[in-house]
Amino acid sequence: MAIAEAQNEVITTADGVPLKISLKKALWQRKKTALLLVAPLFFFVLITFLIPIFDMLLRSVDNSIVAEQFPTVVVEIRNWELNSTELPDEATFQALFKDFKAGAIEKTISRLGRRLNYELSGMSSLFRKTARKIKKVETPESATETMIALDKKWGKLETWRLIKRESGKYTSSYYLSAVDAKKTSDGSISMKDEDRQIYLGLFWRTIKLSTAITLLTIILGYPIAYLMATVKTKTSNLLIILVLLPFWTSLLVRTSAWIALLQKEGVINDILVAIGVLSDDGRLAMIHNETGTIIAMTHILLPFMVLPLFSVMKTIPPSYVRAARSMGATPFTAFRRVYLPNTIAGIGAGGILVFILAIGYYITPALVGGTKGTLISNFIAHHISSSLNWGLAAALGAILLALVLILYILYDKIVGISNMRLG
Repeated sequence: MAIAEAQNEVITTADGVPLKISLKKALWQRKKTALLLVAPLFFFVLITFLIPIFDMLLRSVDNSIVAEQFPTVVVEIRNWELNSTELPDEATFQALFKDFKAGAIEKTISRLGRRLNYELSGMSSLFRKTARKIKKVETPESATETMIALDKKWGKLETWRLIKRESGKYTSSYYLSAVDAKKTSDGSISMKDEDRQIYLGLFWRTIKLSTAITLLTIILGYPIAYLMATVKTKTSNLLIILVLLPFWTSLLVRTSAWIALLQKEGVINDILVAIGVLSDDGRLAMIHNETGTIIAMTHILLPFMVLPLFSVMKTIPPSYVRAARSMGATPFTAFRRVYLPNTIAGIGAGGILVFILAIGYYITPALVGGTKGTLISNFIAHHISSSLNWGLAAALGAILLALVLILYILYDKIVGISNMRLG
């Protein structure tokens, strides 16, 4: 009986609250405090990273401007077949006249002309010319004849097939352009003419140069990091300062310095000519090409390889190599079998960091790369700031993002992302 009463007795805290409830409240309070501490970082990442990526992915397929400017045409043209050999009916032309005149009066129709001009050259001028004339035209009895009289292109099937293809809310045209493909007049997909193919070559050049830069930073950075990790602390600190010294100088200044060094009349060529290595007519072309991009970007990105390597090498006990040597291993064998495997995590971390930074660089390639050393990021910047083709820029950016994710997955499969350490 006494045992049963003891079991039924509720344990309480000093203030009379049941202990179970009090523990739950304390646990919830700790969780709430942790959430409040993490919340600023979460919202920062959300606003500056996740939302822009989502917006980029949305812009790469967004085609709402057609439905906004041609709301009646989009409805009427649904009944017209894409492979038809006849023009749309009078009702569709009436809808075109109505929507076009409204857009011309509001001065918004030229935006649609620019959008369709990405798919078919001449559409922008067609829309501007028609917009100037249509304001003075009253509602006609025959919209078909009126629109063709304004411009003969309204009587061509390719114009209407383009409007039909792009009448949806979403489009794949930007992604097709990003891989040098296009939709033909009958809706099928084909590659662009060879002299109009740009982006596949640029993607290949970006991957090729980024890989070369990553390998060069590993080759140059490994001995530097090894030296920093094995010398005395005082000397190591001095070397760290020298590695970080470029960060104290503007990126633009460092790139401009390479222009002065690498050009045909630059410092390096002058020295080589002065010591007789080169003739004055045989100066090396080291700028406005892939060579200039690789040299300048290797110098700029080298610290991003050295620092992860150094932080990992610093944690490797020297006794590992000494133990291998004491068991008969040569210095090279001890390095290859003992020291190098322990630095793989640093090589992987530095390699991914340098590669991702390299494929996204555009200032340095734009200044020293010329037409042969620019990367895909330069064309993304061009479409955002100059041509204003944000859809194509977003599609190129999305493909670049996919390449980075593929690299991440491959690294995880081969090395294991859990083995990547920055120190």
